[in-house]
Amino acid sequence: MNQITRSGWSAYGLAGLVIVFDQAVKAWILGLGLRLYESRPVAGVLQFTLVPNKGVSFGFLRADQDLARWGLVVFSLMVAAMIVWWARRAHRPLQALGYGLIVGGAVGNAIDRARFGWVVDFIDVQRIGFFPWVFNVADSAITVGVIALLLDSLRREPAAS
Repeated sequence: MNQITRSGWSAYGLAGLVIVFDQAVKAWILGLGLRLYESRPVAGVLQFTLVPNKGVSFGFLRADQDLARWGLVVFSLMVAAMIVWWARRAHRPLQALGYGLIVGGAVGNAIDRARFGWVVDFIDVQRIGFFPWVFNVADSAITVGVIALLLDSLRREPAAS
């Protein structure tokens, strides 16, 4: 059996932190008593707007039926499991960062979908004018994780000796 690298353990730890933070923030948001689609100004262009996202990403590919909902839960967890498998052999910090953020975000949103039938989205910066979507901590983690993996893929490999 292959040993898990130090970066792999870092990815696992980060994924766990993202899941806990994501779920804690969502619990706090749900505890504010916002009605669906109600907005509450926070600071500057930031406001909280409670939006039930039945779609995959930014509301695309809606899962209005239970079969689709549970299919998305299973798919998210399968993708997370695949990335957990890859992360065990991670050797670079940026790679571990990407894996951990993506796994944590995918599992965080899968938990919402399993619990509520939709993902809890609430971060709203629409007043900026060019970003019309409402998102959450897990979505942000997935986005930053993908960027980290893309940046990691641009690294130069040392020449073989």
